[in-house]
Amino acid sequence: MESLADSRRGNPAYQVYLLLRGAFVVAPVLFGLDKFFNWSVDWPQYLAPWINDIIPGSGQDFMYVVGAIEIAAGLTVLVAPRVGGLLVAGWLAGIVVNLLTHSPPEYYDIALRDFGLFLAAVALTRLAFEFEAVRSRRPTRNTADAARQAGPGLEAPPG
Repeated sequence: MESLADSRRGNPAYQVYLLLRGAFVVAPVLFGLDKFFNWSVDWPQYLAPWINDIIPGSGQDFMYVVGAIEIAAGLTVLVAPRVGGLLVAGWLAGIVVNLLTHSPPEYYDIALRDFGLFLAAVALTRLAFEFEAVRSRRPTRNTADAARQAGPGLEAPPG
């Protein structure tokens, strides 16, 4: 009898789920860390002026908070992909709004990229609901074992 792990290994949808889950763990953690050090880019330049006007402190102070949230979102995807996928999707939606309202149309290309990432995070969430639900519904032993343990005259549970 083929095990659940073996049947999943060849399933393209499960492979996509693993790919998206890994990407949405690594990317938010790395970009979150980068908010503290500005290695790849000067992050406060991407903050829409209207947001900068309503937040306390400087744009860089806000980026420290953003970095912490991104790291937390990536770690949430690692341990609870159903929740983490929604968290990342919501976060990306906020980033898209920020970019669309920051010096239009200067950052529309980046907003479009982040909208694509938003869609991928939504797909991760959908797949997480499917594959995590399968894992929680999985019987602890196969049907034949259940029938043997049920004894004579008793039927094994369906499934």
